[in-house]
Amino acid sequence: MSRILLRGHKDPFHVVSPRSTHRNDLIGSNVGNLLFSSASYKLLQVEGTDVEVGSLTDGRRSAEQINERYDHVVIPLANAFRPSFVEALERMTRVIEQLRVPVTILGVGAQLRLDGKAEPLAGIAPEVSRFVRAVLDRSPSIGVRGEMTERYLQGLGFTDVEVIGCPSVFLHGPRHRVVKRVPELTPASRISMNLSPYVKNLGPIVERHTERYENLRYAAQHREALGMLLHRWRRGGPVDPDRAQLPTYRAHPLVRDGRTSFFVDPEPWMRYLAGFDYSFGTRIHGNIAALLAGTPATVLAHDSRTLELVRYFDIPYRVTRRMPPDLDAADLYANADFGAFNSGLAGRFDRFTAFLGDHGLRHVFDEGEDPTRFDRRVAETRWPGDVGRRVRVPRRTPARRAEYPAIA
Repeated sequence: MSRILLRGHKDPFHVVSPRSTHRNDLIGSNVGNLLFSSASYKLLQVEGTDVEVGSLTDGRRSAEQINERYDHVVIPLANAFRPSFVEALERMTRVIEQLRVPVTILGVGAQLRLDGKAEPLAGIAPEVSRFVRAVLDRSPSIGVRGEMTERYLQGLGFTDVEVIGCPSVFLHGPRHRVVKRVPELTPASRISMNLSPYVKNLGPIVERHTERYENLRYAAQHREALGMLLHRWRRGGPVDPDRAQLPTYRAHPLVRDGRTSFFVDPEPWMRYLAGFDYSFGTRIHGNIAALLAGTPATVLAHDSRTLELVRYFDIPYRVTRRMPPDLDAADLYANADFGAFNSGLAGRFDRFTAFLGDHGLRHVFDEGEDPTRFDRRVAETRWPGDVGRRVRVPRRTPARRAEYPAIA
């Protein structure tokens, strides 16, 4: 039996309540992180291989335990090359430098300017270089999310760099397709909107769509939003005037009127999104979740990490700094074409799995493997439901303030 240590925040089948998820931050601040770790888990769990999810903690004991227990370490990452992540990157580097087993990086990204310039990362070049050298000492190449990160690492002197995208997109294999279900969007259409509150100029877009589309729902992903929904009965603090149009506080219409959703696991999140006509917004994995659910989506690309992924996978997108003030979901939907995404998926999947093969890793879509084993287990699991639609329990039962309808 081969054993793989998969870096992640939690095992996909470790069902945890929303409260515990928030308290222990089992989503790594953003539930989108669970999407690419769960996809990696499914893809790698072939016959004769045991995949265990865990962390790379600092210290010699951790490295020694990994060397003794595992045959391979696989690390799916998002925009890990950024100043705010440098301490975590250094901790991983120190562990990797002590490993004697192979190390594979699945789709790391650099947080660059929208035009791909690397000035924001000038101060962390030594830490990034040390990390990449440690990986390449134990790996034939490093997998990156897109061409911007590839050029960035080449600029640091590394040539063994391969663009493989993000494993999340390959959750359903090479034959997954996205098609439009309705000819056009109307004010009655079901629309899922996701957003990053720190992106500028989103307020008018949120306000306009909240008013125009009665069946629009906000799909929240960040840990702060989870806490807000869990503790919505508490008195909120003062509202930041610059964010008054955004659903970041309890009195906002999308929160107050029950038009905000939050799921702490990918599967119920995708099932939920399958019920919409369209998804759009700045969250790359929020829209990938919609695409995996078969729901058309458009990404509002606001930085290099989102832009390079949508370019690589041919996902419809609009650059935020070029958005008109009267941007409308109906127009985005009308202009969204999924032909290139659908036709190119098999080739990108082949490139991704060839990368795995070069690293000595098999995948569940290989001939003779069973990709439905993971899916059957998913179908049998009871997941916490939508935190945004929780059912209140009378206060005379203080041990449980609220229940979350389970999703089987």
